Amino acid sequence: MEVSSRARGFAMVLVASLLWGVSGTVAQSLLQHHSFTTEWLVAARLLLSGTLLLLLSLFGNDRQNVWRIMSSGADVGRLFLFGILGLLGVQYTYFASIEMGNAATATLLQYLGPVFLTVYVVVRHRQLPSSAQMIALVLALIGTFLLITNGRPDKLSISAGAVVWGLASALALAFYTLYPKSLLQRWGSTIVLGWAMLIGGIGLCILTRPWQAIAIDWEITSVLGVAFLVLFGTLIAFYLYVDSLRFIKPAETSLLASAEPLSAVVATVIWLHVPFGWFEWLGAFCIIGTVFALAQKEETKKKQATVESAIEQRVSS
Repeated sequence: MEVSSRARGFAMVLVASLLWGVSGTVAQSLLQHHSFTTEWLVAARLLLSGTLLLLLSLFGNDRQNVWRIMSSGADVGRLFLFGILGLLGVQYTYFASIEMGNAATATLLQYLGPVFLTVYVVVRHRQLPSSAQMIALVLALIGTFLLITNGRPDKLSISAGAVVWGLASALALAFYTLYPKSLLQRWGSTIVLGWAMLIGGIGLCILTRPWQAIAIDWEITSVLGVAFLVLFGTLIAFYLYVDSLRFIKPAETSLLASAEPLSAVVATVIWLHVPFGWFEWLGAFCIIGTVFALAQKEETKKKQATVESAIEQRVSS
């Protein structure tokens, strides 16, 4: 693989991660300073982003699958479940955590999703966790404790509601990561995510009627904020992240994506002047460290599988 191609892949992931991180801070500004509601922002983001993704799919090589997936029997049920519990679940809980706390903490708590996923895999397969998984779990516990207490166990540094919604966002992210594997393999990520976003957005509209929010502060900055969330924080970031897999390995992509919570913290502290103590910074790096530990475990498994395959080929020849 050419160095220029790898550099391009690295740049794509870093830009996507920065856009995701900054979009959380933009959402916090809209929620806390422009009277937007979680329901309105999530519905707008899902509906507009889902529509744009499907329109892009209609001009792609798999355009025939855009409508075929909706007549695929069992896959339709899976798609609806993924749209409601996956896309809507992870978006709503994340934005609710931001509304009750701040974007930095909400993003970091959501990054506990891979840890919950690891616990699920260990329990389901009834196997002892590896050393890398144990390190990740310990780092996650320490990081979460420092993040929500700032080193003072007698007092939370953010509201309990923000913590609950943030942990719920991590659980939703674990489901979002695990559940749609077969759908993505059969229909492609753009089509599946486009429909799932649309389904989640419509479902939220039916449940909450977000258009009834009349206290929204519409001005040029809030209009630009919503546009940024939809275009840069969702559509462009998603495209860059997925397309980067053509140039670099998934493990490398996961590690570089750690720039998302860091950019969220920096943007929240500098732009919105949210205080972030030394213990909270330490907790942030502990949580980000879990990604490195789990990515190292995944890379080791791939190398081992490659070696075993080479041995089998050698023996059979």
